[in-house]
Amino acid sequence: MAIDIGNTIPNISINTLKDGIQAIETSEFFAGKKVVMFAVPGAFTPTCTAKHLPGFIEHAEAFAAKGYALACLSVNDAFVMGAWAKSQSAPESIAMLADGNGAFTKALGLELDATPFGMGLRAKRFALIADNGIVTHLFVEAPGEFAVSSAEYVLSQL
Repeated sequence: MAIDIGNTIPNISINTLKDGIQAIETSEFFAGKKVVMFAVPGAFTPTCTAKHLPGFIEHAEAFAAKGYALACLSVNDAFVMGAWAKSQSAPESIAMLADGNGAFTKALGLELDATPFGMGLRAKRFALIADNGIVTHLFVEAPGEFAVSSAEYVLSQL
């Protein structure tokens, strides 16, 4: 069952790349702040690289001005997420969260079986807004779509 509005973000350990790989407990990451987290099926994949991450990079200051932290989630390892952030000139204000084994994505109930494409388990394309770890908005894309999880759409909902 997928996470829904009013649910608490599950507590799972994920990783980021800052002076080496650092584990982050999701309960700590979301605690005491408003967070917009957007998930992509894969770093360096076409839509994710050409549209999804760039939109949040372009509008990062607008989200910050409204009091929201940004996080990008992918079922990739922390090294891939770090390289992708660097290649896209992503500001440090966007936390690049690596869910290498997909445990957090599975706990959210938002996994995608991309095995037919040779990609294994991935995250569906989605965005969520959480306030102190409670989901207040959830935008899950239909397969092959890119609309409701875009930075522009999410920003329009704040």
